[in-house]
Amino acid sequence: MTKLSSLIAGIIFGIGLTISGMVNPQKVLGFLNIFDDWDPSLMFVMIGAILIFSPLHFIFKKKSRPIFAEKFIVTTNKNIDKNLIIGATLFGAGWGLAGLCPGPAISSLSFLNTSVYIFVLFMFLGFYLVNFIQSWK
Repeated sequence: MTKLSSLIAGIIFGIGLTISGMVNPQKVLGFLNIFDDWDPSLMFVMIGAILIFSPLHFIFKKKSRPIFAEKFIVTTNKNIDKNLIIGATLFGAGWGLAGLCPGPAISSLSFLNTSVYIFVLFMFLGFYLVNFIQSWK
């Protein structure tokens, strides 16, 4: 049941990203470009997500376990370290340069756009490189 609920949630998330325009790199870059021709429309997507998530989070965080899983998985790491700063910087730079982050990039694969395939290829290469570099430690 956990895998099925994850699949359904992923499909709904992908559909939401597509409907909202977050899979369109030009729309995302227009939102990030606050100094030139700013497109604030994605702000309404974020506000809508917060309005839906906040009350549900408040309700479900008091439960002893999630509906479709054995337990909540919440990180206990509260440290801001070098790896977090480097990762956040790379994520932000990639998002700002390409107009895509991992969720919208995966959703965009269905549009058969070569540049999206290249982005996703290098995204997964980056995931692999992080694990490879961390295995040296």
